[in-house]
Amino acid sequence: MAKIILFVLLLNSILLPQQIMKEWETYFEQSNFFSTPNYEESIDYFKRLADVSPFVKMISIGKSPQGRDIYFLIVSKEKAFTPRQAKNTPKPILLILNGIHSGEIEGKDACMLLLREILITKEKQKMLDDIILLIIPIFNVDGHERNSPYNRINQNGPTEMGWRTTAQNLNLNRDFMKADTPEMSALLKIFSQWLPDFFIDTHTTNGQDFQYTISYGIEKNNNVPPKTRYWIRNIFIPAVEKETEENRFKIFPYVGFREGDLRKGLVDWVSAPRFSHGYAAIQNRPGLLIETHMLKPYKERVFSTKVLITAAINLISERKKELLQLNREADEFVVDYYFKNKNSFPLTFTLNEKHSFLKYKGIEEVQEESWITGRKITRYTGKPYEIEVPYFSQAETKDSVKAPIAYIIPKEYSNIVDLLKLHGVKVEIVDREKKVFVEKIKFKNVKFPSYPYEGRFLPQYEFETFIDSVKVATGAFYVPTNQRTLGVIIHLLEPLGPDSFVKWGFFNSIFEQKEYYEEYSMEPIASKMAEDNPNLKEEFLKKVEEDEKFRNSARLRLDFFYQRSPYFDKQLNVYPVMRVIE
Repeated sequence: MAKIILFVLLLNSILLPQQIMKEWETYFEQSNFFSTPNYEESIDYFKRLADVSPFVKMISIGKSPQGRDIYFLIVSKEKAFTPRQAKNTPKPILLILNGIHSGEIEGKDACMLLLREILITKEKQKMLDDIILLIIPIFNVDGHERNSPYNRINQNGPTEMGWRTTAQNLNLNRDFMKADTPEMSALLKIFSQWLPDFFIDTHTTNGQDFQYTISYGIEKNNNVPPKTRYWIRNIFIPAVEKETEENRFKIFPYVGFREGDLRKGLVDWVSAPRFSHGYAAIQNRPGLLIETHMLKPYKERVFSTKVLITAAINLISERKKELLQLNREADEFVVDYYFKNKNSFPLTFTLNEKHSFLKYKGIEEVQEESWITGRKITRYTGKPYEIEVPYFSQAETKDSVKAPIAYIIPKEYSNIVDLLKLHGVKVEIVDREKKVFVEKIKFKNVKFPSYPYEGRFLPQYEFETFIDSVKVATGAFYVPTNQRTLGVIIHLLEPLGPDSFVKWGFFNSIFEQKEYYEEYSMEPIASKMAEDNPNLKEEFLKKVEEDEKFRNSARLRLDFFYQRSPYFDKQLNVYPVMRVIE
């Protein structure tokens, strides 16, 4: 009898894991690793995980334009399901974002597998001892359902994949600063509330063929505080590269070819904050961009994504106190260095000539004549090779500004203030009229493109500054820069910022002249101005003599006087946001 009981127990110990695995098998696995589930099937799997585990809470953080819920999972051993509860634990918070481009969906399937190992089979349950996980399974939910085998011509599977952009044809990974989409508004609210200690965004590359299954990007130049920069370069990158390689996946930095030619070297770049990892940097947090290689089989791409996420979690868990301290110091650094010590804040960057050498594992390419294109075209032979090439990854500041004491935003631009608050910026309201010294900006040589970018017409301009004393009206908005979001504030409010409100066209109306003149009204005024001001007349006649276009245009000649008259709109091309300098 004892032998029978022992046999039954032994049989159960074998069958139970098999039954569990069968019950929790993902659609990806059921398809022999070729396919990914649709929105409903995907969300159902994550809901089941939340239903069976007390450590998971799943909520909707918003609706897409087509009405789908954007779901958000909180995974915490302490059941710290609110930002305040999470911040009261001694654990770093890791946010994983999947499907920002829903044709690049490996991260969703990888997170299903990873959560199953944490919550169901328990082989990785110790992960929850050291971190709190936040996961957005699918961010671009409408794009996810615009699925087809033909959405990404450069990509090897899955059998059907989602679309890059939203239902409004906007690219969410260009929307982190301007937040034009309801999807991004939902994410930014979550980001500023939870303020994750580490951020991961999962993608699939387009580009050249090479041997690597997976590549990564992470900001590590002057847009990152020095201690964080050191930690990323010398601790994080070596550790995750090593663990990924030990799991038999080749990994490499996400790079480009210098001047399009590998022989001239590989180039890194500093990401603008419109992109996920660039945005994490100006929030003083490390942000990892994962890019699997489009030509590798979908199975390899999913599992390599899971391996790299796991490697990041392992490193963060091992050094959790260090990461938390780094982030606290990063928040303090931006205030001390840029506000208190008045150092210039970097906005744009350029690579310098300093370089190291990396061994690059490529796939042989040949140039073959194409009767379609009428010229030679690249073909990959499948033959691997290795070459040592220069790697340019060190950036120098190109454009920078010194942080003012604060910015003043007129109350009629409350829409801008709403966006600042969405990013976690603290804004005050002026409670009584005040006279302050400010620096104003006036734009010149403003030009617009002939077609939109991300649904907006982005102005090009030059500008000049001048000092003025102004009365700030009650109800205006006062944005002090003495806060941890200093980088976000400067990037959004300084016209030099590559993703500023001005660059994104939020202030295009200030470039429009609304009042004009009739020639018969302006001509006698111009004559009187010339008669009363000999120097002005001399300047006018000199321009007539030297500028043929001006000489032959009655309108330009009258404009010369109109723009110098009291009738001209003094607010034209003047930026309504003012820099407080005293």
